[in-house]
Amino acid sequence: MSTIIDIIGRVIFYSMPVWLTLAGHFLIPGERITRTKALGLACAVAGVGIALANRSGGQTSLLGDLLALGAALGWTGIALCARVTKLREVAPEVQLLCQLSISTVILLALSPLFGPFLRDLAPIHLWGLGFQAVIVASGGFLFWLWVLSIYPAGSVASFSFLTPVFGVLLGWAILGERLGPEIFVALVLVAAGLLLINRPVRGVRTA
Repeated sequence: MSTIIDIIGRVIFYSMPVWLTLAGHFLIPGERITRTKALGLACAVAGVGIALANRSGGQTSLLGDLLALGAALGWTGIALCARVTKLREVAPEVQLLCQLSISTVILLALSPLFGPFLRDLAPIHLWGLGFQAVIVASGGFLFWLWVLSIYPAGSVASFSFLTPVFGVLLGWAILGERLGPEIFVALVLVAAGLLLINRPVRGVRTA
């Protein structure tokens, strides 16, 4: 039972596309939820749960689950701001600069609460910081905001369901972690979900 609860807790963070699709149904013109899209969301969530089952075994935590839910809702809020507020008229790079500037100040201010500012600094940490800054923040987030300004928010967000699946696959390829047949079932479910979510609907604008 605890393993099931742990998996559900992990799925909470990856529930962002669900919340964004629900919000888009009411707030974003042309992004209403259809039966096909709802089925796609269900398939993708099920696939995420199966993928994360390979990484079960951690301890459950109500606080952790609440923080994961808060992160998912915060992620949803960022996407909604980029689509339904005046920020949609601002270039993606400007949006990203504002987000990183504000978060940097807040995180630096809070960092003393979590131990020394620098500890056991090694070259691998600098490489990791550089990767996060150049590839993840400057590249990935910028691409995310740019795509979000062009395509339907729910459809773009749905590809986030691939994250845990690729995480498990990379854990097998790089770290030698055990890979069971469940991951292929998860991949099929997520792929089917993405196809259903992004399936064009006649008579409904998708952008």
